[in-house]
Amino acid sequence: MLLAVTVSAQDTFFTNVLPFTLSGKTDAAPGTAVRIFIEDAKGETVVAANQTWSILWTAPLRTGTYDVRIEIGDAKETKLLRVILPVNNVQRESGIEDVIPPYGTPEVTAEPGVEMTDRWRIVPPPYELDEKPRARKIGTRGGTLDPYNQNLFKGDLPIFGNDWFLVLTGISDTLSESRTLPTPSGVSAVQPGSFRFFGEDNQNLFNENVIVSGDLFQGLTTFKPVTQRVKVTLVGNLNYVHLRENGLVKPDVRRGTSRTDAQLALQEFFYERKLQDLSPNYDFISFRAGSQPFNSDFRGFIFSDTNTGVRFFGNYDRNRYQYNFAVFDRLEKDTNSGLNRLARRGQQVAVANFYWQDFGVHGYTQEFSLHYLRDGASFTYDRNGVLVRPAPVGSFAPHDIHAAYLGEAGLGHLGRFNIDQAAYFVFGRDSLNPIAGPDPELRRGDAVHIRAGMAAVEVSYDRDWLRPRVALFYATGDSDPRDRTATGFDSIFDNTNFAGGGFSFFNRLGIRLTGTGVSLVERGSLLPSLRSSKDEGQPQFVNPGVQIASIGCDVDFTPRLKALFTANYIRLDATESIEEILFQGNISKELGIDLSAGVRYRPFLNQNVVIVGGAAAFIPRQGFKDIYERGKTLYHVFTNVILTF
Repeated sequence: MLLAVTVSAQDTFFTNVLPFTLSGKTDAAPGTAVRIFIEDAKGETVVAANQTWSILWTAPLRTGTYDVRIEIGDAKETKLLRVILPVNNVQRESGIEDVIPPYGTPEVTAEPGVEMTDRWRIVPPPYELDEKPRARKIGTRGGTLDPYNQNLFKGDLPIFGNDWFLVLTGISDTLSESRTLPTPSGVSAVQPGSFRFFGEDNQNLFNENVIVSGDLFQGLTTFKPVTQRVKVTLVGNLNYVHLRENGLVKPDVRRGTSRTDAQLALQEFFYERKLQDLSPNYDFISFRAGSQPFNSDFRGFIFSDTNTGVRFFGNYDRNRYQYNFAVFDRLEKDTNSGLNRLARRGQQVAVANFYWQDFGVHGYTQEFSLHYLRDGASFTYDRNGVLVRPAPVGSFAPHDIHAAYLGEAGLGHLGRFNIDQAAYFVFGRDSLNPIAGPDPELRRGDAVHIRAGMAAVEVSYDRDWLRPRVALFYATGDSDPRDRTATGFDSIFDNTNFAGGGFSFFNRLGIRLTGTGVSLVERGSLLPSLRSSKDEGQPQFVNPGVQIASIGCDVDFTPRLKALFTANYIRLDATESIEEILFQGNISKELGIDLSAGVRYRPFLNQNVVIVGGAAAFIPRQGFKDIYERGKTLYHVFTNVILTF
C-alpha cells in the first residue's frame, strides 16, 4: 500500500496555535482507519470517500520539535512537527532604576516573551548542512559516525537528562621527519676505519599518536560556562628513530643505530566545576583539578604543558578581564614519546596571570603574570640509560632551584598592524649550578643567584591574503660563568611558537652539544639553555643566551591552503659558558641563518583532515663552525597528517 502524507509542501511542518489540523491524502480504501501518534497522545479518524483524511489535534503540546507517526492500515510513516507557541502574552517588568548597573538593563518591548525550544530540537533551515541528517531524524536519541550532523557523541544532544552532554574525540597524529644534524661517530663507529670525530649526519624519525578523549559536561553552554565536567584523554604512542652512528639511541653501542618504542599514557584526567556566577553576564569563577593542559602566555615562552595540578580561573566585567591561578606538581615525562608517566617529578610550578582586554586601545589584550618554580634535587637516569638530573657536565651533583618570573605580554592590533610582544625577568637561587661549579673563593657557599631576562616582539601587517611580519627575540646570556650570578635566561617548560615556530630548523630540532651530555637548544624552544633534557632535565641559567632577528610572510593562498615563509638570523648573546664546557676559547657569537617554509592544507575546509608539511635549511656561521668544526648546510623536512573525528 502506498502512503503519501502531504500536510504541507515540505516534510517538516509547523504550527503556532493549538489546536491545529493535520490532513493528508492516501490511496487506501475509504473507511480505512487512520491513527496519529505524537509522543504519548493518540488520535483516530478514517479515510474519506475522496481518499483524504483530516484530524483536529487537541492534545497539549509545548514549544518544540516532535515526531508524528501516521498509521493507515498496515502502512506507516513518520514526519516532523515544529511547534512555536507564544507564552500567554507575558510582559517583563520595566525594572527602571536610578543607576543603571554596568551590565545594563534589558530593553523593554511591547512584544510578549516567547518560549523557545532546546537548541538540539530546532529544525534548521534547508540551506544548513545538517538540515536532513542521513543517519537519523532530528530530535531522536542516538549516536552516529557522522560528525557533521547532530550527533549524540558530539555534544549536540543530551546524553542523559536535559543538560548532560558527551563529546568523544578520536585523533590520529602521524609525523614523518628527516634531518641532518652534527652526529659524533663515538668510540665504536658504524664504518670500521672511520677516524673522523663527526660521522654520518642523516637521521629519520617516525612518530604516531592515537588519541582518544571523552568530555562529559553539564550545562547549556551556548552562552554560559559549563557547570561541571569530567574529561579523560588516553594517548597511545609509537615512535621509531634511525641514525647512522652507534651509541646514540642507547649508550650501549651494541643496541645499534635504530630504536622502536611504544607508550600508553593517561595524558588528561580532570574534574572541573563552576563555583559561582559573578554577574548577569555569566562572569564566573571555576576550578579544575587533575592532569590538564595549561599555557601561561600567548606564545608558550615560559610554561606550556599538560600535567597534574589545581587551577582556579574565570572572568569579570563582561569577560573583559580573565584570570588564572594554578599550582602544578609535575609528573615525569617519558623519554622517547614526551608523554606523562604516573610518577612524580619532584618539581612544583605556580602560575598567576591576569588578562585585560581592550587595554589602552580596542583590540589589544595585555597580560601580567607571575611564575614560581621549585625544582628539587634528584639523581635520575632516563629510560635510555642517560643521566638527566643533574646534567652530566661540569660539577654535576644533585641541586635544587628556586626561581620566580615576573612578566608581561600583549597581543592585539593597532589598526591593521598586529602587535605581539612579551618581556620577562627571572630571579632566584640555584644551590649548585653544574657549569658554575663550587665557589672557588668560598665566599657565600656554592649557590648562584639567578638574574636574567627575555624580550620578544613581532609586528605584522594584514594586506588581503598576505601577512608580512618582522620579529626580534632576545634572551640574556652569562658572560662570566664563575661569578656566582647566573644571567642566562631559561624557561620552566616552554613550547615556543615564535619566529617561524615549529617550521624553523632552530626551533623544531634539538641540537646536542657534542660530547657534553647537554643540548645547545632543545626541541620546541628558542633558548640555548644547555639543558640535559627539556622533558626530564632541570632549568639551566648559566647559558649563552640568544639574539634572533626574523622576517617572514604568512600567505593564505586559498581557504584550504596556507603557507608560512621565515628567515631568521641567530646570534649567541655570550659564548663564555660554551667555552667553559668545551675547554675552547674564542668561539664566535654568530650561529647561523635559518630558512624555512611550511604549508598547512585542509582539503575539506575543516579540522577533520589537516596535512602539514615543511622544509628548513640551517646555514652555519662562524660560531657554529667553531663549535662543530663544520660549515655544511643542514636540512630538515617533515610531513604531519592529523585526522580528527
